[in-house]
Amino acid sequence: MTAHKKTVECPNCGEPIEVFKNPKPTVDIIIEMPGGIVLIHRKNEPKVWAIPGGFVDYGESLEDAAVREAKEETGLDICELRQFHAYSDPARDRRSHNISVVFTAKGEGIPKAASDADDIALFDKESLPEHLGFDHRDILDDYFSRRY
Repeated sequence: MTAHKKTVECPNCGEPIEVFKNPKPTVDIIIEMPGGIVLIHRKNEPKVWAIPGGFVDYGESLEDAAVREAKEETGLDICELRQFHAYSDPARDRRSHNISVVFTAKGEGIPKAASDADDIALFDKESLPEHLGFDHRDILDDYFSRRY
């Protein structure tokens, strides 16, 4: 494994300071509704169907990030939030090394594509879209088979 270290010059003394590159925390939320789970079609690259979710803001808990991302992308309020599993394969997102903590929750309201989503729909195990983003096929396979 390659160390991702670089140095920058200290603005005060000129000495080198080591800078570390760490994975970014994200959340994904499997939102359960009557009729299936909610997936969004992403407005931005990669433009694929995906589980709603996004980056955790500095100073924000994972749970608060899940509630915020669900609302921003689907217009839904969520309840019965439960941590499902963490996914950390460095190749899970080609843009950068992200670690996702996946939650399950019940959705309340009418799903409406918003924020980073240009479409939204309900799916069950048999009707999942062929092309899912990131490692979301693996996540949903684990979810539907109750692997965790």
